[in-house]
Amino acid sequence: MKPSSKPSEGKRFILSSLTFIFFLCAFASINEIRFESLFKLGRCALSNSPLPLSSSSEMSTLAPNSSSDDIRILIGILTLPDQYHRRHFLRLIYGTQTPVGAQVDVKFVFCNLTKEDQKVLVALEIMRYDDIIILNCIENMNKGKTYTFFSSLPEIFNSSDRPYPPYHYVMKGDDDTYLRLDKLVESLRPLPREDLYYGYVIPCPSMDPFVHYMSGMGYLVSWDIAEWIRESEIPKNHLEGPEDKVFGEWLRDGHRAKNRFNAKWSMYNYPEPPTRCTHELWPDTIAVHLLKNQEKWIHTLKYFNVTTNLKPSKLYHIP
Repeated sequence: MKPSSKPSEGKRFILSSLTFIFFLCAFASINEIRFESLFKLGRCALSNSPLPLSSSSEMSTLAPNSSSDDIRILIGILTLPDQYHRRHFLRLIYGTQTPVGAQVDVKFVFCNLTKEDQKVLVALEIMRYDDIIILNCIENMNKGKTYTFFSSLPEIFNSSDRPYPPYHYVMKGDDDTYLRLDKLVESLRPLPREDLYYGYVIPCPSMDPFVHYMSGMGYLVSWDIAEWIRESEIPKNHLEGPEDKVFGEWLRDGHRAKNRFNAKWSMYNYPEPPTRCTHELWPDTIAVHLLKNQEKWIHTLKYFNVTTNLKPSKLYHIP
């Protein structure tokens, strides 16, 4: 048998397969270059676009209506560890308020825990709500608790991973005070964010915030004053006495709070019993003080129609 002069069928198949693979590689290389060029062109076009681009992580840290210009307020409500029912009630009061253009954090503030049940129940509250600050102090009203609160804040909240200041304003409030957060934010919007002292001027007939001090029902200062309280020797050497009066004396002796705002009569004591510090409930209220019982709270909440946004549902019927 004579050998064939043509390549065998197997060799022809291998040769044609190699040729086809080479063609595919060349085609893929050409298209990869084109795709990369298109990708760069598209990226360039997006970078010149007037619309901002946000990563998913950035979006997840921002509330839908939030802004870097929003006012940041920390409200510390000074209370006692055993006041569980009062804290749960106040969570309803403040948790249903949604002030626009502001971040308002309400925290409950007390000194070191002293009972076994507190260690369990308060720990559960923290796990559930994360709204408690426990100060390193012995529980008291007029022997330095307010100083410990304000002086601890820079150490607690100043951090490289959050904006500075962490809060523009810090407010000390009583647990028998009803604060209307939207009205509070509205009143703060035009005010300075440095060297500010804000509240209800004492004595009650006075309208001059530079004479005495602000009532303990709820007074507010800018963040720089909290930092000054931490650093200055003036507060450290004068801790005892009516806490709101002592606070005002710190600022006087330290020549602080050149910017002062009297929120009277948007802040006042509950109308009954009538005194020189009381006022009838009225729509422009920021704070009502001395709500010492359930009846006064309910009367106040009904006046301000706090349940007006309750959605209808088949699950309940409230006339």
